[in-house]
Amino acid sequence: MNPAEQLIDKILQHFAGPAFKSELEKAKKEFFGSQNLLEEQNAQFELRMSQFFDWYFFTRELSGYGRTPLEVCQFERELRFTPEEELMLENLKKHRHSLFEFRKVKGEDMHLNDLIANEKIVVRKSSWIYGFDTDEIFEARLIPGDGGWFFTRGFCFHPESAKKFILDEIKKHRKDPDLDPDELMLRLVKMRSKCEQYKHVRPEMIYSEDSKL
Repeated sequence: MNPAEQLIDKILQHFAGPAFKSELEKAKKEFFGSQNLLEEQNAQFELRMSQFFDWYFFTRELSGYGRTPLEVCQFERELRFTPEEELMLENLKKHRHSLFEFRKVKGEDMHLNDLIANEKIVVRKSSWIYGFDTDEIFEARLIPGDGGWFFTRGFCFHPESAKKFILDEIKKHRKDPDLDPDELMLRLVKMRSKCEQYKHVRPEMIYSEDSKL
């Protein structure tokens, strides 16, 4: 676990602790919807929980705060940070959250297209190299540090057959600055989860404006 992950876990222990029990349950209902939370033995459990806690930490505003755990953690009396952690917090606040397209690996560097920003990006000396497919769009968060970027743990890989639908949605967001990319990405995460739940249904039937699921 790298220092950024250690810091995120430290902060989450507070904001997912007893004082925030009802807030956490409310957040889980928002994220998982009517779907039952996977059993811990399920192969997707750890990934789904990583997706949830990334969203809870970076994106979701806490009730009564109007800001995310990342944005308010420095004002919590129970939390104390070293000077090094304070610097890391500033890096966490500069994170890049987007939908990406894998291009290639060159040495230890991963080359990506940030589809929402419409930019090329290089993740240098990436600890994540394998499991990426040029035909799959994936959601991830990148943290700046040491002159490059590194991933958080909450990946969401979307099926190849959903690519056209996702690209069409991204085009809408590029044309309309009032649309919130975070809302799009949360909607896509829920669609991806439904693909796991309804394995007998073709993904393109789920990734659709007309989906009945």
